[in-house]
Amino acid sequence: MPPTLKLILVAGARPNFMKVAPLIHAARRHNADASAATRFDCRLVHTGQHYDDAMSEVFFRELGIPKPDVNLNVGSSSHATQTANVMIGFEKVCLDEKPDWLVVFGDVNSTVACTLVAVKLGIKVAHVEAGLRSGDRTMPEEINRLVTDSIADLLLTPSEDGNENLRREGVAEERIKLVGNIMIDSLVANLEQARRSKILQECGVQPGNYLYVTLHRPANVDDRASLTAIAGELKRLAAKTPVVFPVHPRTRKMFSEFGLELNGDSGCHLLDPVGYHDSVCLTENARLVLTDSGGLQEESTYFRTPCLTLRPNTERPVTINVGSNRLTKISTLAEDLNQVLAASPRLGRLPEMWDGKTSERILAALAAV
Repeated sequence: MPPTLKLILVAGARPNFMKVAPLIHAARRHNADASAATRFDCRLVHTGQHYDDAMSEVFFRELGIPKPDVNLNVGSSSHATQTANVMIGFEKVCLDEKPDWLVVFGDVNSTVACTLVAVKLGIKVAHVEAGLRSGDRTMPEEINRLVTDSIADLLLTPSEDGNENLRREGVAEERIKLVGNIMIDSLVANLEQARRSKILQECGVQPGNYLYVTLHRPANVDDRASLTAIAGELKRLAAKTPVVFPVHPRTRKMFSEFGLELNGDSGCHLLDPVGYHDSVCLTENARLVLTDSGGLQEESTYFRTPCLTLRPNTERPVTINVGSNRLTKISTLAEDLNQVLAASPRLGRLPEMWDGKTSERILAALAAV
């Protein structure tokens, strides 16, 4: 019998689900190959950082992710409390399971919390999506990235700029492995289903003739002046071009607190959070994406859909370098929107290794250590 590597895969929040799914599916395909030199025993831990159906369970269903072996059910709280609760619950999991590898994804609180626990127990850690940097330490995600990459054993990067960031920080070359973007694995695997989505018909919009908007970051939605300005700009645009806006729970809460209203405005379609297939469909067919999400910057790049990222920086500069994405800010939002809408409806090119085969490269890297 070939040797078996026991992996614990951690999914904490919505951005992780699109990354853990293809690795689970790739491990199943690998294990079904009678000639494989290594087997992978994958155990899935859901920390419960995102816990409601719209933000969690629907993604498990759509992406074919199996029921988690463990759910820590930590829920929402302050960064410190949430991180501490994940660490307390995850330590017992590690002691019971004794894995060969912990595989963590992205930059959420669960990522850094589980990494800290595993490293202190002498368990090897692989970080998928390593090396991404925004240069902005006011972002909690940036702190999570820095801490995770500084102590993980294997840093699996999505693009060459990630390698360059890690080298600049003094990381040894043997810890760095360029594997490509695992988010694109999920996108490629689910594209046929996404293209069967009825979300455009439900919103009454036509391909190439609407804006797809997602906003949730505190700098945009927790500040009254910023959110008021954004709402005003969306109203202006909606008078000419339909706006499809699935509203994050945080954003909906702040709309209410600030007394802002978009519902009822002609051309503005405010939705509850949408599932993965609907989101991919909206991204592929949009005339323009306006977002502060990291994942949508990548998905729009795959489709070459023009994207404006309402942030002062991005940890995914490759999306800007290939030409599909650009940064914007409140003071220039109207001008930037007008410029992009006047330009080509398809921009940029596909980055290296964004080919749907990242999961296989990750498994090969784990087996080779």
